[in-house]
Amino acid sequence: MQKRVIVAMSGGVDSSVAAALLKEQGYEVIGVTMCFNLAPKPTDKPSCCGLQGIEDARRVAQMLGIRHYVINLDKEFSRRVIRNFQQEYFKGRTPNPCVRCNQFIKYGILLKKAVNLGAQFLATGHYARIFSSVRGYRLKKARDRIKDQSYFLYRLTQAQLKRIIFPLGGLTKPQVRQLAADLGLRIAQKQDSQEICFLPDGKYGEFIQAADKMRVKPGDFLDQRGKIIGQHRGLVFYTIGQRHGIGISAPRPLYVTRIDPRRNRIMLGERGDVFKKEFFVTGAHFLDGLLKKKIEIKARIRYNQTEAPAVVFPSQGKLKVIFKQAQFAITPGQSAVFYDRDTVIGGGIIQKVID
Repeated sequence: MQKRVIVAMSGGVDSSVAAALLKEQGYEVIGVTMCFNLAPKPTDKPSCCGLQGIEDARRVAQMLGIRHYVINLDKEFSRRVIRNFQQEYFKGRTPNPCVRCNQFIKYGILLKKAVNLGAQFLATGHYARIFSSVRGYRLKKARDRIKDQSYFLYRLTQAQLKRIIFPLGGLTKPQVRQLAADLGLRIAQKQDSQEICFLPDGKYGEFIQAADKMRVKPGDFLDQRGKIIGQHRGLVFYTIGQRHGIGISAPRPLYVTRIDPRRNRIMLGERGDVFKKEFFVTGAHFLDGLLKKKIEIKARIRYNQTEAPAVVFPSQGKLKVIFKQAQFAITPGQSAVFYDRDTVIGGGIIQKVID
């Protein structure tokens, strides 16, 4: 019996090629585009949430000869992703909405809808790989290490991994674009979305301020000794390690080293002051189950940063992570993801950095 797979199609080159590859492999492919009713300001940067993305996905599906549907997940996306995004910034933290979108929307709600449609699998255009072993399923980095997206997928469960396909995991981005060109797809050279999908202009602070202007208040910039040296616009406009947009003249560049939401203060320092070694993680998730004893792994504290050697200790319901060498801008709200070579072990949300 022909196996049915639902492909999450954003209108970009990656998900389009994923659908084409699966059709070539003999699957019954159905394309689904998620709509979030978002209306960002006009921009020349692509967004998977816009009408153009939906139309591009529809045209690709028509060319491939597959069915295509659009489903509105606006309420779920707003509740699970956008609301959390806003609240975390108000708390002086820097969240990663892509992690939550994967956890709750793509591989949560959409995967359930795929099963309800009689599909055995859900496929996306993510650059990552899944392997089965005697101990269960393993999530691994993609062949293209530059495009690897395993960092965003660390919250997947064994039950989810069993039903997910990543057709692009063994390909490089240039190969994917060439396949799209060979298929005659108009989106073969379409620009990749570089920012958060619902904020293609990248203006996080303005977006959050618009949600609740009364909570965004100016406050004090402090130096490392606690001396007031200026005024900030509001906590939502800053993140740990930020250098640009501070607006204070100093002999050396100043960076955000700590955000204090209780006092509405931001501490500034030199670049060396942003390097830390230890932090706590909450909401930990491991693909093999709970961590019962300390392990030596490599940890990545943001998507575009290379992982580094660290030791992870279970500590009173949380995890304590100690890097062997100090890392730049360990940021509360971001995900710390743990690797054993190219395999994702698990991860969690950075709660507190230890000075």
